[in-house]
This record gives sequence, C-alpha cells and structure tokens, in this order.
Amino acid sequence: MTILSPKQSVARLAAGSIFVGLGVMGLKFLAWWLTGSVALYSDALESIVNVIAALAAFWAIKVSHRPADSGHQYGHHKAEYFSAVLEGVLIVLAAVLILVEVWRVWQTRTVGIEAPWEGLAVNGFAAVINAGWATILIRSGRRARSPALVADGHHIMTDVFTSAGVIVGLVGAVLTGWMFLDPLLAVIVALNILWQGWKVIGSSLDGLMDRAVDMEEHVRIRDIISANSAGALEVHDLKTRIAGRATFIEFHLVVDADMTVGDSHAICDRIEAALRESIPSVRVIIHVEPDDEAKLPKGTAAVPFA
Repeated sequence: MTILSPKQSVARLAAGSIFVGLGVMGLKFLAWWLTGSVALYSDALESIVNVIAALAAFWAIKVSHRPADSGHQYGHHKAEYFSAVLEGVLIVLAAVLILVEVWRVWQTRTVGIEAPWEGLAVNGFAAVINAGWATILIRSGRRARSPALVADGHHIMTDVFTSAGVIVGLVGAVLTGWMFLDPLLAVIVALNILWQGWKVIGSSLDGLMDRAVDMEEHVRIRDIISANSAGALEVHDLKTRIAGRATFIEFHLVVDADMTVGDSHAICDRIEAALRESIPSVRVIIHVEPDDEAKLPKGTAAVPFA
C-alpha cells in the first residue's frame, strides 16, 4: 500500500474537487432544465463558481508547495490565500448573476415549475455528493493546514445548505401552488452567497496580513520553548505569523554572557527540534542575547518569558 505525502494528498484532493464539481454542476443544470425553476438555476450557477474555485485551488496548492527560491526565499505558502480571495470574488459574482436572473423572471412574469419532483430528486442527489465531499475537504484541509482546501470545503458546504433550503422551499411551492416562492428563494440564496463570499475574502485577507497564531497555539508554543530551553536565562519578544500551512516563530533567547557559542547553539537546536516535532511546516528564528539584555530581574524562575 502506497502512503501519500501530505503534499500529494492535498494535491489529489484539489484535483478531485475539479471532477466532483463538474459532476455536481452537470446534475444541477439537469435539475434546472427539467423544472425551469429560477431557484434551481441559481443553485446551478453557484456550482459553476465551485468548479472555477476548484481549478484556482489546485493551481494555488501546486504553487504553495514549491520550494523556496532566490526570488521567494521564504517559500510560496501564501499562494493559497490568493486562491481563497478569488473564490470569494467569484461567490459574489454568482450572487449578482442570480439577482439579475430573478429580476428578469419578475419582469417577464414567467414564474412556473415543470416536472418538479424529478428535478428536486436530481438536485437532492447532487447535494448529497457535495455534503460528503465538503466534509472530506474541510477535515483534510485542517489537518494539512491548507487555506485553499478549507475555503473550498466551506464554500461547497454552503452550497449544500443552499440546496437544502431550495429543495424544502420548492416542495412547499409545489404543494401550496405559491409559485412566487421560487424567485423569492433565489433571492435568499443570493444574499446567503454574498455573506459567505464576504467571510471567505475576509479570512483570506487576514492571512495575507500575517495574522498571528491564536492564543491557545501561542501558549502551546511558549510551553514547548520553556520545556526545552534548559541552560538559558530568559525568553522574550515571542512573535508568530501564519502563511498558509507554515507557521513562522521568532523570539529572543537570553543566555549567560560567558556561555560559548557552541553551548548556546545547542540550546537553540534543541528548541527548534521540539517545535518541528510538534508543529508541521514550522520556521524558527532565534536571536541569542547576553544576560545584560534580560528584561526580568536576576533570580526569577528558570527560563521565564518576559
């Protein structure tokens, strides 16, 4: 049995999203063709965005795994954020297209649904496929710390909830004869898509602005450093930032001014090894300082943080 590396696993999931997206898109357009429902049309339009977003995510993931080079010495990790931003923009575009179609329907007064049960069954099957695939993407993306996969998964899961709402609403429209529910549902779908697009863009821009790790992760990093810095006097100015799947950590390590370079380097190696073992794709920078740079008074507990 061949064991895939994290890079291969993420790339295969990204490629799989393209094929799943094409299949679901075909099913949703079939549902719209069977019924003529503007709500199902709006659901199908969003599936186009899913396919384009999957293509962008696949490209971004391939780029993000390239090794550092002379022009990008810290690597290409942030490429995935650009994919996520593009996905957010496409989500907003889909919402606008839906609202344009709703306006056309209201202007022409062509509200009606044909073969509703067949179309709803096809759309429901597409929603089930999306639900399973979105769950896989979100879980795998979090494990691999891939913003592109997580964003794609959340977008597809939003599509699932949208489809569920459309199906329930159209069932009500068919049973009651209130056909005005069809375009009304499309408007609700569009507003929901706009909200999701805003969240995807906001989260991605946060990553591009070098967001620090959350407080729980920050405390865990501090604990790892403290547990492996025997021989040092103090640690201060701990800073972190996240770039895609990579976590960058830097801090100042205070040692006795008479300590040899070799001994202080051994402490740094021990801390770096512990951080790499605990945090995937971590990058560590340690600035070693003599004891006159300490921020806490001498005699404080062993290796405190200032």
